[in-house]
Amino acid sequence: MLLTTGCWGGANENGGDGVASITGTSLKSATSVNKPAAVDSSNGKALTFGILYPFAHPFYETITEQAQQAAGPQHVTLLVQAPDEANAEQQIRMMENMINRHVDGIAVDPIDAAAMRPVIDKAIAAGIPVICFESDAPDSRRLSFIGADNRLAGQRMGGLLDGLLGGRGMILVETGTSHMDSLNKRLEGLRHYLESYTEIQVLDVRYNDGSEATAQTDLEQMIDDHPHFDAFIALDPLSVSAAVLVWKAMGLSRHALTFGMMPEIEDAIRNGQLTATVSQYEQEWGSLIVARLLQAADGHKLPSFSDTGMTDVTIETLSHAAEQQ
Repeated sequence: MLLTTGCWGGANENGGDGVASITGTSLKSATSVNKPAAVDSSNGKALTFGILYPFAHPFYETITEQAQQAAGPQHVTLLVQAPDEANAEQQIRMMENMINRHVDGIAVDPIDAAAMRPVIDKAIAAGIPVICFESDAPDSRRLSFIGADNRLAGQRMGGLLDGLLGGRGMILVETGTSHMDSLNKRLEGLRHYLESYTEIQVLDVRYNDGSEATAQTDLEQMIDDHPHFDAFIALDPLSVSAAVLVWKAMGLSRHALTFGMMPEIEDAIRNGQLTATVSQYEQEWGSLIVARLLQAADGHKLPSFSDTGMTDVTIETLSHAAEQQ
């Protein structure tokens, strides 16, 4: 059973199959992630798990679909919520509501780790297991983090740019909120690689603060201000959605790169609007969220970090994956 609240769309038209087909075993060994064995709902009790996203976006719908597929056989109800935009106060209120409803576990992708910390600790104190995914709240009492090392992901992006631009050039960067742990670490890793190993200059960094309209306006303004840029890096889903729209409208042929994988990104790579993405195997997060919360509900100790790894996805890797099917 799936309960959703907040501004949320339905399942995407591709049913998530496109993502799984190109970021599954064709690009990564099925044994490379240590997935926990499924466990039955605690003592036959019907369980409800909350999943709390930073904002409503198709990127997260794929994760929800995979979580629902994993929850169904375990008779787990999912309560899925997301603020309309990346509003930390609204996300905290949603978390408080989940605590008041006495859900059996919560998975949260925190907008502001520091602001969310006392709420996570409150849930833990109330006996509700809490895990983080994509973006961490490392100073909280959360039980586990699901995702990848985002600082290393940023460095990996720097390596991609290095290869594409031959170690020299000028780039534009857009990200989400300044408080989000995952985005800050991606930017730190990217800057570290570029400053240490290349002569690539970062001309501008803009923050959209979780607003899709701001993401597009910022990108258009950066292009006007720096028309001779060589590449654009989108650190968050809203920035990449804006890039796809702008690249289509302006017919740009510059490099555009991002993080994560979803049908929109796959289509944009195939159609030439995006050059590459660093995927963190997001299609595995939904099932792993359910498995970890089931383990916690059954009293098992969780690993502090469930590293799902990362891989580069380009038109070449998409073509190779298609040939393998």
